[in-house]
Amino acid sequence: MTTASTPPSPRPQSAGVRIDPQLIYAIPLVAAWLVHRVAPRPLLPAGLAAPIGIGCLILGIAIASAAVRGFRAARTTIQPWESTTALVTSGVFRFSRNPIYVGYTLLYLGVGCWINTIWPLVLLPVVLGLMHGLVIRREEAYLEDRFGESYRDYRRRVRRWV
Repeated sequence: MTTASTPPSPRPQSAGVRIDPQLIYAIPLVAAWLVHRVAPRPLLPAGLAAPIGIGCLILGIAIASAAVRGFRAARTTIQPWESTTALVTSGVFRFSRNPIYVGYTLLYLGVGCWINTIWPLVLLPVVLGLMHGLVIRREEAYLEDRFGESYRDYRRRVRRWV
């Protein structure tokens, strides 16, 4: 009796992310701004909105930019739908496995604070849920498959967000 064996499935060439993570942040942010235009609900006292918002924006840009520099230094892609060539674990990646998404989250919150509306905060759980389900889970599975024990060790040492 012979049995047919199925060939091993080929390794995925990318994380298979189908939507740009920036859109996952941008679309709800625009929706929150539109809701704010109809039903304004301030988040902060007027004098604090701009300074806190600008502070979040600056911090978000700094973190995301540092992460992008880390990818470039490692000569690997930043795009989650392209093939990764290196596991980046230094720089801001020592503190977060997803510093770009931490940066995007701070940018998102910074805009919400600056325009002084609660609506982006209301939609933030949706944004983070979509990021987890549509992007981060796929990226983590891909990185584990691609880098094996190196990625598992990194995942044990470094938190997903902060």
